[in-house]
Amino acid sequence: MNPAPRIVLCYPVEARHVDQIQACLPAAAVVDAGQERVAAELPTADVFCGHPKVPVPWDAVVAAGRLQWIQSSAAGLDHCLVPSVVASSINVTSASGVLADQVAEHTLALLTACTRRIPLFLAQQARREFVRRPTRDLTGATVVIVGLGGNGRRLVEVLAPFRVRILATDWFPVRKPAAVEFLGGPDALPDLLPQADILVLAAPLTDRTRGMIDAAAIARMKRGAILVNVARGPLVVEAALVDALESGHLDSAGIDVTPEEPPAATSRLWTAPRLVITPHVGGQAANRIDAMTDFFCDNLRRHAEGRPLLNLVDKRLGFPEPPRDTNE
Repeated sequence: MNPAPRIVLCYPVEARHVDQIQACLPAAAVVDAGQERVAAELPTADVFCGHPKVPVPWDAVVAAGRLQWIQSSAAGLDHCLVPSVVASSINVTSASGVLADQVAEHTLALLTACTRRIPLFLAQQARREFVRRPTRDLTGATVVIVGLGGNGRRLVEVLAPFRVRILATDWFPVRKPAAVEFLGGPDALPDLLPQADILVLAAPLTDRTRGMIDAAAIARMKRGAILVNVARGPLVVEAALVDALESGHLDSAGIDVTPEEPPAATSRLWTAPRLVITPHVGGQAANRIDAMTDFFCDNLRRHAEGRPLLNLVDKRLGFPEPPRDTNE
């Protein structure tokens, strides 16, 4: 590693966060580029931490040959895993699990909003109606979780006290939590879908997962099931979701992400029955930037010392492999 690396940041840091990063590597030049300057600053960076929401010339960055490591400040990596980066020697790490507590809380909020009919009762409140309606139980339900990364595993811990039956799939079906009855690979999902009272999506967006919940997948689910997506919008085919809600095949759904963000004014999502939409806030936290900076500093020290990086991504798959048993 360059003894005086240039570290470019593109997430909403404050001066104290920049100082914290600087203290990890006093010889480094730390540049808070923000969204305004990230595209111009990246070609001369040795290390990058952030999540650009503007076009970045990744091909030119790779061609410059200087960037060694990308630390995403988000769990998703579609903003940087372009073909040139995948083919390069640049290490990529994700923020998977950094905000797992908040994602699990938000998942539970969406779940209980659906099972306890909160949108219905809020609509009644607006009409000054006080009418009892049937509700659903989370306790005792069969929950299928797609994706047992940091977020999925924290969700298991949160759901376990509700005495739910948890079935799960993951690309790496290893280290099965005790509260999970079954953990299988992606090919197990078709057999699990008919068992799901509630399907929760917590998987990364890759070429393999894009559109995975389509009309055929939803048709395999039992009538009256609930779908919750706290991962990425394109995992679900929008028209298939709306059709299933309109037909009554799905009881309800809660989504924190949509295929297009924000959905177009003409999107059928806005008028779909029994659908709860939140604007991609599952990872929001009062200490979000503090937590991300702590994580980055830990990885920055590892990078400087030549130790294994946390959440190192297999760029061909698009997400990290499970942690190894190591004292590093």
